[in-house]
Amino acid sequence: MNITIYDVAREANVSMATVSRVVNGNPNVKPATRKKVNEVIERLGYRPNAVARGLASKKTTTVGVIIPDISNIFFAELARGIEDIATMYKYNIILSNSDQNKEKELHLLNTMLGKQVDGIVFMGGNITEEHVVEFERSPVPIVLAGSVEPFNKIPSVNINYRQATYDAITEFIEREHKHIAFVIGPKHDPINSEQKLEGYKEALEKAGIPYNEEYVIEGDYTYDSGIEAWQKLSTLPNRPTAILVGNDEMALGVIHGAQDEGITIPDQVEVITSDNTRLALMVRPQLTSVIQPLYDMGAVAMRLLTKYMNKEKVSENIVILPHRIEHRSSTK
Repeated sequence: MNITIYDVAREANVSMATVSRVVNGNPNVKPATRKKVNEVIERLGYRPNAVARGLASKKTTTVGVIIPDISNIFFAELARGIEDIATMYKYNIILSNSDQNKEKELHLLNTMLGKQVDGIVFMGGNITEEHVVEFERSPVPIVLAGSVEPFNKIPSVNINYRQATYDAITEFIEREHKHIAFVIGPKHDPINSEQKLEGYKEALEKAGIPYNEEYVIEGDYTYDSGIEAWQKLSTLPNRPTAILVGNDEMALGVIHGAQDEGITIPDQVEVITSDNTRLALMVRPQLTSVIQPLYDMGAVAMRLLTKYMNKEKVSENIVILPHRIEHRSSTK
């Protein structure tokens, strides 16, 4: 039997408005009346109808989260930060996987809006002009997490990917490496093509090392693409002695591919990875990594969204969090 607010009001011998005030924590209810209503709610097992409450208040206390792949540890860490802050502010989450497919991303966006969510956290690789148009048309606020769009119109939370790449390559250069490779993610992703690759080129140029496109291998963030990247690099006339890899899963592929050929890490090839997920600690040698504060990126994105949803003052809509390099056994 579906217990309604009317049933509670009748059983407690109060008005439905009084029950509503009790449920919503309104202080304008006598303690004795509040106690009586709560006892009836407990006895009948009444659960407030979130949809009905949303229609009345024009708020559903629900946030949509669109994520490329929840099985990917990178996005799972981001999602955990989003979830924890959402819970803190008493929002529920609707989570959807987009598989980094533009049509699916736009479809999910409209599906979320159809569910009357109060806001959306969006994660995706290639944020196109079409995405931005849809984001700007949205009747509810949208915040990007771990994603950039070229026009800086949409609130976002990231690190400085160009500087992080520059810092990692500079470390290799300071250890006198001349043949430095970069196993990068998909180049259609602006983070890779417009930020990380430019940081790589800038570090080489500053050191007077010519840029060689043969040392830049495009992967798809999978373990297999890391193995394939190593196979391409290992056949070059001047095999690289240092490699920066775009994520941990590809880095495992690079290291295992090298080890299968008898190459020792870091004695013959040094490796730095980019995400510092749990995978970085599960491989031997453990991976030196550019630290992206993944949990914090998700948490800050969700907090930023709550400010927009509650019409609080926002002093900074493009948030850049600090990064650092954690040294482990894959570098000397």
